[in-house]
Amino acid sequence: MKWSEQTWQTIEEYYQSILSMPFIKELSEGSLPQEKFRFYMAQDSLYLEHFGRTLSLIAAKIPDLKDVLTYMRFAENAIVVENALHESYFKDFGLTDKGVLQPACHHYIHFLRSTAALESVEIAIAAVLPCFWIYREVGNYIYQNHNTVNNPYDKWIATYSGEEFSAAVDQAIFICDTIAEKTTEETRKKMTEAFITASRMEYHFWEAAYELKTWK
Repeated sequence: MKWSEQTWQTIEEYYQSILSMPFIKELSEGSLPQEKFRFYMAQDSLYLEHFGRTLSLIAAKIPDLKDVLTYMRFAENAIVVENALHESYFKDFGLTDKGVLQPACHHYIHFLRSTAALESVEIAIAAVLPCFWIYREVGNYIYQNHNTVNNPYDKWIATYSGEEFSAAVDQAIFICDTIAEKTTEETRKKMTEAFITASRMEYHFWEAAYELKTWK
């Protein structure tokens, strides 16, 4: 069994919790209050800026040149392509300001950036993988199981259930598996730990948006 297959099994419970959380259920039905979605989009836009920088840092550390180019493209997409989606949502939902990093987003991006900077490249690529993989699975789940007419969040669903994004996720998984095969058992364990931590943070990111969690 590949590293990615074994590791996904360890977060299956977290993944199922994400699918059943109010934010995802109401987004898929189109009933999610716009206030909560605006909070999410503002935080996600800030997140993507830092995520792109993290991916660039990882690209500089990857030994295989073709993988360097892949992570550079990932970084570009995070900053340019997905931010363009957010800008259109800002217009659609009346958002004018991203605001400041709130606790869940702050915690998540600092975990990713510190991991990319201070840990080995194997652990770093494992830490950023849930942001790709979980989003695709959630996007596909919503697309396949809910057929709400005139859902105001259709654009978001289409982005993460689309073929282009899925291809990028497959690339990220493949690189992780390839690098995992070449490293030690101890490093693979640390890769899994980083993947689990990031998966937990994905849950709390959506939870924070639903509950509008801000600094006290």
